[in-house]
Amino acid sequence: MDMKRVKDYIYWLYFQYLLITCSYVLEPWERSMFHTITVTVFAMVVYTAYVFVPIHLRLAFEFFSQILGGQPEGTV
Repeated sequence: MDMKRVKDYIYWLYFQYLLITCSYVLEPWERSMFHTITVTVFAMVVYTAYVFVPIHLRLAFEFFSQILGGQPEGTV
């Protein structure tokens, strides 16, 4: 794949993002604030999922394994 096609594809994705969020109608300073808030919220969601989802999955696995007749951890 040549670099021009990759560059055009990235521009196309960015344009799709602007269309979906309707941020193409914003002024430049409003658009930068919108992008900053969007990236911040997305980063917080990713961080929260990275930290808390594995803990909840492990606790759910332990809970359901005890319900379904698994041996408690203390006896293993």
